[in-house]
Amino acid sequence: MKRLNSILISFVMLNLLFVSNVFTQTSGEGAISQKMLKQIKSSLVLDSATKAMINAVSNNSIKKLAYNRDLAGKTDHFFKYRVKAKGITDQKSSGRCWLFTSLNVLRPKVIEKHNLKEFYFCENYSFFWDQFEKANLFLEEIILTRKKEIDDREVQWLFRHPIQDGGIWNYTVELTEKYGVVPEGVMSETYNSENTGMMRRLLGRKLKEQGMRLRQMSEDGKKLKELRKVKVKMLPEIYRMLVITLGVPPGEFTWRYKDAEDKLSEAKSYTPQNFYKEFVGINLREYVQLMNDPSKEYYKLYEIKYDRNMNDGANWIFVNLPNDELKEFARASILENEAMYFSCDVGKQLDRDGGYLQVGIYDYDSIYGLKFGMNKKERILTFDSGSNHGMALIGFDESADGKITKWLLENSWGKSAGHEGYLTMTDEWFDEYMFRLVVNKKYISQNVLKIFDQKPEVLPPWDRMF
Repeated sequence: MKRLNSILISFVMLNLLFVSNVFTQTSGEGAISQKMLKQIKSSLVLDSATKAMINAVSNNSIKKLAYNRDLAGKTDHFFKYRVKAKGITDQKSSGRCWLFTSLNVLRPKVIEKHNLKEFYFCENYSFFWDQFEKANLFLEEIILTRKKEIDDREVQWLFRHPIQDGGIWNYTVELTEKYGVVPEGVMSETYNSENTGMMRRLLGRKLKEQGMRLRQMSEDGKKLKELRKVKVKMLPEIYRMLVITLGVPPGEFTWRYKDAEDKLSEAKSYTPQNFYKEFVGINLREYVQLMNDPSKEYYKLYEIKYDRNMNDGANWIFVNLPNDELKEFARASILENEAMYFSCDVGKQLDRDGGYLQVGIYDYDSIYGLKFGMNKKERILTFDSGSNHGMALIGFDESADGKITKWLLENSWGKSAGHEGYLTMTDEWFDEYMFRLVVNKKYISQNVLKIFDQKPEVLPPWDRMF
């Protein structure tokens, strides 16, 4: 009995020691103490206004409640200066905004060149080759990093991002020069070109499997030349998946069109490459990529590693500039009827139904009775904001004293989204949430063009702006 009592006492003491340790750890410096919690609770006064807000917010959409009626309808959709663009495209449930935007920049020039009522490119054709090239790029980079540990940050990044449906302007440049383009209808959209999520996951799964096999072969002593031979044997699996999902890309096609006077052209045979050269005929190398990222040094050239879709292509290279200079170049471009590739953080302060991008249209400060106060630099550094959507910048409006008040964006969400498919962006919103702009060199100052002669600072693929 004494032995049992001794054991029970020891057990109780151990438990008391455990509880004491836990209490010490959880109530130490930096932890939430009972005194601190009491102070925090007492800071909230549950008056009638706060109770009403609790009832409203807990039972409704925060965004709808935050909609700022003071700003609603104060900005119109009229523009004094506008590129002669025609037609709205729809990327559906895909991450192909970059491709739609790039081709939408070219469409007005093609329409004007051939006097057309309208004209559309076939995004599915270009997307097919984008996915195939990205697959090859991933496998090649797995081969080149084969000696690094599987937990190396770069190797981890590659396996986390084997393939994506997103992209930027330079992806289109490389694709178009290598594979050409085709007009709408030559290769139809499919369910999976318009809904890319499952295809992307399955392609990624197969590529990860192939990547692990290549790494294992390297561990088994296979040399670079042997690994690349195996890679070539792996790519037909990717090609098969793409054909089954997206269709067979045409190597040659016959096409004709009606012009603005309903005159029918003669039918002509093209390859995608000579269609681009003969019918489109735009030199994409005449455009340069600019950026506004206040978290990085201005007037400097940057390059982001792996920010390309082709192994033999170029990474995204850009000059970082203050917004005022970007606006000058954009203004000059629009006045010359030249659309631009534009990307931004579209989800911030977007009135999708009204078609506005307007700072303050959602007043979350008033909902919670506090201020959300980060500036653009702080939002970037904390991953609260970044470039996530591309559109064509095609217009601006100005006040009587010549100050730009708002900008016009041609979106690719269909005609029912926004204002007949377009978004009106206030100049203030441009400052806060715009990131990338692609402009023809002829509208860029010589001082900025000279920066492209610099050796770029190479940023890692996990940079916030990838």
